[in-house]
Amino acid sequence: MDTDDLEPPQEPPGKPDLQMMSLEQLGEYIAEMEAEIVRVREVMATKEDARGAADAVFKI
Repeated sequence: MDTDDLEPPQEPPGKPDLQMMSLEQLGEYIAEMEAEIVRVREVMATKEDARGAADAVFKI
């Protein structure tokens, strides 16, 4: 038997243990995640604009 089988599963790296966070920390975490969502949406909009421009150039 491998000793890894006896250890409890751990959260994947990068994901905090939400149960261990205070209400204040959870609020800050939500704010960080919302800021990341805004950043991702901005990149998506830029890529959609570029795709639209490329489609216009190659449209026959």
